[in-house]
Amino acid sequence: MKFSQYNEGTSREWLITNGLGGYASSTVIGANTRKYHGLLVASIKPPVERILLLSSLDEELYTEDGVHKLAVHKYPGTVYPEGYKYLNDFNADTMPDFIYSAAGIVIRKSIAMVHGENTTIVKYDIENAGKKKASLKILPLINSRSIHHLTNGSDKIFSQDSDENGTLVKGYTEFSLISNMPYQSDEHWYYDFEYEVELSRGYPFRENNFNPGYFEIEINDKYCSCFVLATTESAAYLKRTKMQRINELIKKEKERIKKIKTSKINNINYDLFLQKLLVAGDSFIVNRKSTGSRSIIAGYHWFGDWGRDTMISLPGLTLVTGRYEEARSILSTFAASCMNGLIPNNFPENPADSPVYNTVDASLWFINAAGKYLDYTDDLEFIEKIWSTIMEIVDNYRYGTDYGIKMDDDGLIEHFGQLTWMDAKVGDWEVTPRKGKACEINALWYNALIYAADMGEKLGKDVSGLRNSAKMTSESFREKFHNPELNCLYDCISGHGEDWKDASIRPNQIFAVSLEHTMLPLEIEKGIINVVTEELLTPYGLRTLAPSDNKYIGLYRGNTEERDSAYHNGTVWPWLLGSYVTAYARVFKDNPETKTKLRDLMKGLEEHMDESCIGTISEIFDGNYPYESNGCISQAWSVAEILRCYVEDIMEENQN
Repeated sequence: MKFSQYNEGTSREWLITNGLGGYASSTVIGANTRKYHGLLVASIKPPVERILLLSSLDEELYTEDGVHKLAVHKYPGTVYPEGYKYLNDFNADTMPDFIYSAAGIVIRKSIAMVHGENTTIVKYDIENAGKKKASLKILPLINSRSIHHLTNGSDKIFSQDSDENGTLVKGYTEFSLISNMPYQSDEHWYYDFEYEVELSRGYPFRENNFNPGYFEIEINDKYCSCFVLATTESAAYLKRTKMQRINELIKKEKERIKKIKTSKINNINYDLFLQKLLVAGDSFIVNRKSTGSRSIIAGYHWFGDWGRDTMISLPGLTLVTGRYEEARSILSTFAASCMNGLIPNNFPENPADSPVYNTVDASLWFINAAGKYLDYTDDLEFIEKIWSTIMEIVDNYRYGTDYGIKMDDDGLIEHFGQLTWMDAKVGDWEVTPRKGKACEINALWYNALIYAADMGEKLGKDVSGLRNSAKMTSESFREKFHNPELNCLYDCISGHGEDWKDASIRPNQIFAVSLEHTMLPLEIEKGIINVVTEELLTPYGLRTLAPSDNKYIGLYRGNTEERDSAYHNGTVWPWLLGSYVTAYARVFKDNPETKTKLRDLMKGLEEHMDESCIGTISEIFDGNYPYESNGCISQAWSVAEILRCYVEDIMEENQN
C-alpha cells in the first residue's frame, strides 16, 4: 500500500489496543488527523481515564545525500514534513508495519502494544546494503492530556529525569521513554498542529506538543535494529528492556493475535473475513479496574463501556467465539450494578462517580444476553447466580421503575422519551424522543419474559406469572403495532391519555423478527423484511429512517447539532445488519438462495475492513450513496453483530 498524495494517505487509519481501554492509533502515513490519535494513549483507570502521552515519533534519517524526514504533520496552510513520499508500503495484517526507503536505506517500522499494559513499542529494522554513512534521529512529541481535550500554548509544564537510554517524563501522569539508542535531553515546543477531522466536526483542532529530547543511532552495518518504548510501567520493568526483550514482547503479541485468528468455533472453515472479525472483536474486551472484572468498551476512540452496547455485543464477542468465562464476568459486572431493575447505561469516565441508568432497553438486552449464554453453555449454575437480577428487572418493569418505565394494563411497556438507543439530544431538544410504547422495546420485553420463564422453569421456579404476562404482551403487540397499510410495524405508539401511532419507517421493527422469541405471524414478518429491504437496506447496514420521510437526513456532516440531527434520522448503522440477516435467514430459511444472498450482503463491510480504519468496522455510514463512513472508527456492536450473524446465520453454526 503506497500513497503518493497526502489526502489519500490520511483517508485510512489504523488502531491497536491493549485490553485496558488504551490504544495506539493514527493514519497509515503517520499524520495525526484527530485529537484522539497517538502512539500511547494510556487508560489510567481501566477502561477509562484515557490520557494521550506519546503523540508521535519524528524520524530523521541523515545521510551524505542530506536529511530525509519520515514524519508527516499538518500545519496551517501546509504539510511538513512530507514523509509519506518515502513510504513504500504499509501493512496491518497483524500490527502496523511501515516500510520507508531513502538514499538506498530501507527502514521497517513496526508498532505493537503489550496486552494488559499501557506500553507501546516502536521497533525499527534498518537495512543499509551499501553500508552508507548514516544516522537515525528520533524525536518524541509528547503530551499529557485527556483524549477529549487539546493543549494550547505552552500551558503544560513538563519535567524529566533522563539518562543515556531514556527519560522519565512527569506531567499529568508519569511515563517513560526508553531505547537502546543514546538519549539526549533537548526541550522544545512544536506549535500549531492541525487535526483536520476535528475541524470537519466543528471542534477545536489546533494543538501544541512538547519535545523533551531525542534518540540517535549511527548506522554502520548492513543490518541493525533499534526501538523506542513508551510505558507507564515501573522502573523495575524498564531494566529488563533490551532488544531481546523487545523481540520477545512483539513475538508474544503476534502469537496472541494468531491464536485469536485460529481459535476453533466448532467445525467452521475459517476465511479471511472471519479472521479479521475475530481480531477486531478481541479489541473491545477489556478489564474494568473498579470491579476487578471484564467489560466491553463500546468503541474507539472515545466511548467507554456502555450497558446497551455491551449487552448487544456480548453474544458476538464472547458466545460465538467460545469466550464463556469472559461472558460470565461481563454479565456479573452489570448484574452487580443493577438498580431498581435497571443496569447501567454507562459507567462514568471518573470511576468515583455513580453509573448512569437512563435507558429502557439495556436491562432487556441483559436478559437476552443471559438467555443466549444459557443456550450456548447449559450453565444453569451461573444463571442461578444472576437469577435475582433477572427477576429484579422483570418485576420493576411490570410494576414500575425510574423514567416512567412500567408495563401498562395491556402488557406493553411504556416509558419516557430519550431512553431507547435512538437517544440523540441537543440541549433540550430531543431529536428522536419516542416517548410512549416503542416497538423494539416491547419486542425485547416479550423476548425477556419468555427467556426468563424458560430459565426459571429449568431452575424449578414458578413461572406462570411470566408466561401470563408474555401472553398479554403478545396479543396487544400484534393488535396495536401492526400497520395494515404497509404490512409492517408502527415505530412507536402512544401511552396513557393519548392516541397516536408513529408510522415512520425505521429499523427498530426488525427486532420483532430477529429476536429468539417473537410474536408475529409469518406474513407480517415477511412484510417487515420487505419494507426494511426496500427502504432501509444499504451495503453497510440499515438506515435509521426511510429516505421518503421528510425528516430524513442522508449525510452525517457539520457541527454537533447538525450531526446529532442526522444520527438517527437516516444515518446507516452496521450493527443493525446483524438483526436483518438473522431475521431474513429465519423467514426465508427454505429458500436455497438465502445463504448466498446473505453472504453477498457482507461484501460491503468486508471491503470496508480494508478501508477507513483497517481491520475493523466503523460506527456509522451516510444514508446517501456512496455511504461514507463516520463516527467512531471502530465500534463494538458493529463488529459483534456482523460476527454473530456471520457465524450463526450464514455459516450455519447456530447453537440453539
